[in-house]
Amino acid sequence: MPKNLSKSPAGKGPRTPARKPAPVAAKRPKGTTKGAVKAAPDLSQERIVRALETIAAHLSAQGKPALERESFKQTDAYVWHPDGRLAAVPRVSRVELFLLKGVDRMRDILMENTERFANGLPANNALLWGARGMGKSSLVKAAHASINAERKPADRVKLIEIHREDIETLPTLMEKLRDASFHFIVFIDDLSFDGNDASYKSLKAVLEGGIEGRPENVILYATSNRRHLLARDMIENERSTAINPGEAVEEKVSLSDRFGLWLGFHRCSQDEYLAMVRGYCSHFGIEVDDEALEREALEWSTTRGSRSGRVAWQFVQELAGRLGVKLTAK
Repeated sequence: MPKNLSKSPAGKGPRTPARKPAPVAAKRPKGTTKGAVKAAPDLSQERIVRALETIAAHLSAQGKPALERESFKQTDAYVWHPDGRLAAVPRVSRVELFLLKGVDRMRDILMENTERFANGLPANNALLWGARGMGKSSLVKAAHASINAERKPADRVKLIEIHREDIETLPTLMEKLRDASFHFIVFIDDLSFDGNDASYKSLKAVLEGGIEGRPENVILYATSNRRHLLARDMIENERSTAINPGEAVEEKVSLSDRFGLWLGFHRCSQDEYLAMVRGYCSHFGIEVDDEALEREALEWSTTRGSRSGRVAWQFVQELAGRLGVKLTAK
């Protein structure tokens, strides 16, 4: 008698064996084949790998020291940018050393210090401070050119200018120059700080006091109109508002103490001013009667309200333009 396969009431008769549900086929996107579905994860993984390799290569290129990309052989002067780039300066705006009048003592001291540094001997960081337009920046650039005049390319000193607003990146620049084979003058023009500016701490650490210190192949030359790099009223304000006035002032003023050389520039006399004018006219071949030259030069300085190397140069440019003479050395 055949077995009854229908479901029996509980507790009565045989049970029908349970059937396993049929597997549900995975849905595929429209327009794709079975093989394409299997290949999709592999393609996605390959894209991820390629993207990671691209990112790694980009980060590696960014992480390379600037010295690997910059050989320092193409020129002797550069400008530092805070993004880590050193821009070459093929032609430096400067005047010849012998044209700088009225700064003989400062010139000799700076030249001696720079020459010692270029020869691998101990030398001091220098702060050139004082009257406006008296050739502080011109002296730094002229000294650099004069030191390199008779040196072989491999022995030349490199001049790197860093802008005042980029001082916080100075430690990064020092790290990039530390292992280079050349010697470097890092030049900061018109250096000064206001009362709330804390970037001077980066400069203090580089000059002296940091764990690594200044690299032996780097020296810092800075120019400023202020001896202590802060305006007098700011110093007085620190004294009047701080809990401990002495400590507050020392914190700010101690920066200038970390320059081993202080070279002061003062307003020139009338004779020095006229010597500057005559020196420029002789160098550029501007032929003018001496009496007329003196009279016009003094009148020019009177209208400007000062006598300085800058005022003398501005007068010579005016005179040369009026006479149709180009300012190229004869």
